[in-house]
Amino acid sequence: MSTESLSQLGQQVGAPDNPDAAVLETVPNPQAGTDYVARFTAPEFTSLCPVTGQPDFAHLVIDYVPGDRLVESKSLKLYLTSFRNHGSFHEDCTISIAKKIVAAANPKWLRIGGYWYPRGGIPIDVFWQTGEPPRGVWLPDQGVPPYRGRG
Repeated sequence: MSTESLSQLGQQVGAPDNPDAAVLETVPNPQAGTDYVARFTAPEFTSLCPVTGQPDFAHLVIDYVPGDRLVESKSLKLYLTSFRNHGSFHEDCTISIAKKIVAAANPKWLRIGGYWYPRGGIPIDVFWQTGEPPRGVWLPDQGVPPYRGRG
């Protein structure tokens, strides 16, 4: 598999200043004829509240069934890091991430779970998917229990 067209993998690259500046790269899927689920888990995702500027934290789980392209993981890591100084509501962050992956890789199916830690005593969980998953793929539970606090 050729990685010559990638600008970040194997290179010393700084984190993008914001999500719009981030480049999400893809590579050819060597198993393009097979439907399977690939999962990215980002348990330490951070962004900023657009009103207060305070940090927000989430556990993201991204499941997708690749088509002809795979998401290159280093570019995904850099893209997710670009949210650290970006002010956006939980819902916007979660859905924007999913839509950028869909635009870059054109997967057969994608779902994202954004499990946000409480701010002001209220956790917010955000879920989105592109439609029905392909028939016959195994979809494990995302493995993140609902927030329960000390209860």
